Amino acid sequence: MSIRFLFGKLAAGQRLAAQIAAAACLATLPAQAQTVAPDDAPPARKALRVCQDPNNMPFSNLKGEGIENKLAELFGTAMGLPVTYFSFPQRLAFVRNTLRYKLPGEDFRCDVIMGMPVGGGGGAQVTKPLYRSAYALVFAKGRGMDQVSSSADFLALDRAFLSKLRIGVYDKSPASDWLFRHQLTDQGVPYPIRNANPDQYPGEIIEKDLTAGKIDVAIVWGPIAGYFAQRIQSPKLVVIPLKSEPGVRLSFEMGIGLRFGEREWKQQIEGLIDSQRAGIDAILKEFGVPVVDDSYDLRRN
Repeated sequence: MSIRFLFGKLAAGQRLAAQIAAAACLATLPAQAQTVAPDDAPPARKALRVCQDPNNMPFSNLKGEGIENKLAELFGTAMGLPVTYFSFPQRLAFVRNTLRYKLPGEDFRCDVIMGMPVGGGGGAQVTKPLYRSAYALVFAKGRGMDQVSSSADFLALDRAFLSKLRIGVYDKSPASDWLFRHQLTDQGVPYPIRNANPDQYPGEIIEKDLTAGKIDVAIVWGPIAGYFAQRIQSPKLVVIPLKSEPGVRLSFEMGIGLRFGEREWKQQIEGLIDSQRAGIDAILKEFGVPVVDDSYDLRRN
């Protein structure tokens, strides 16, 4: 799944249990949701058909350069199938307009969403986890925070210094809740998740504003933090994953979204998650994804 959808579906699940908000803005296009009957023998597949956002790096784009594109290619190769894409902006009703989109007399347009929060709802069943990541602090070296290597270090900075920081966060995200919990709301610089501009992408907060010094710190979803910190050579950026705290969930497991009722297809995809683990981990490392263990989860804190 791409980050816009990640924000969106994690937000829904998070606000049920209080966090990530939807990167949704465009009006819902007409689509006909279909009920899928359980299948004991899935049809022969001619391609691995992927639902994707066309402009949502580091997750996906039309050039096939994202994390989810690379994961799809890995799975397609393992299955001996070509990979095809059905693209739609991951905003409001993404699942309904991709995975569940079907006109009378036609087949579904795509069969998998390569990134959805495990247990987050969102109109699809989700496989076992591909990985777990967390929201992360991102800041530039040489700007007064070089001694910071944990959230505790950051919060222990001199209060006068902290009070002058401009901390960029996407509104209605766990980052906003984290600022509120630690009495840093006044330092927050909100960025709208619900952006109608199709050229907007979540990494802009780092690639444009943090590097230019318009903000001093960004708190963003881990894969975004890791990818853009790795991509940007100057200034050198530091990424610090944040552990969940009571009332503020900051780490999430990500799996693959499938239509409900497709039991054997889910089993096949989960078998690939197991058999292709080395390849999955190599892709995550290539993109700088900060993978965390369950000590970052609320249940362990």
